[in-house]
Amino acid sequence: MRRRLAESLAVLLSVASLGAGAASGPNSSEAAKVANKPTVQAVSRRSKQETKNSLHPYEVGTASWYGEFFQGKETASGEPFDMQALTAAHPTLPLGSFVRVTNLRNGRAVVVRINDRGPVVEGRIIDVSYNTAHVLGFDGRGVQKVRLDLVKPATMARLQTVASLQ
Repeated sequence: MRRRLAESLAVLLSVASLGAGAASGPNSSEAAKVANKPTVQAVSRRSKQETKNSLHPYEVGTASWYGEFFQGKETASGEPFDMQALTAAHPTLPLGSFVRVTNLRNGRAVVVRINDRGPVVEGRIIDVSYNTAHVLGFDGRGVQKVRLDLVKPATMARLQTVASLQ
């Protein structure tokens, strides 16, 4: 009986010592792995910073549109201009990047792809395709004050996924 009690106590102490070792924290190799992972606090700080940056537009200024005269002509990206596509010309943004253009007069917004260089008229920040101007509601006016916000590629992937469901 004593022997059985001693064995049980030995097993219990062994299990307890294993648990105590694990509870003390990671060993040095595990600590190095954990140190390289972002913490929850760092992630929430990053998302707050991204939110803060999204409150500030990339650019605000005058937009114009171009259409039929340029239809089918080669853009800076090498593709033919399509006045019905949601595209735009910008002087400095990388070709292929996406920008949300918001009409500051009526609040309408649309995401366009930068595929050309321009505008060539001083004081304008972007030239949009005819269809983009139509969606924004300034095709009859010719020019309009707009706000530009950069759209990250991950956001575009989510938007395209949602669009494919409709």
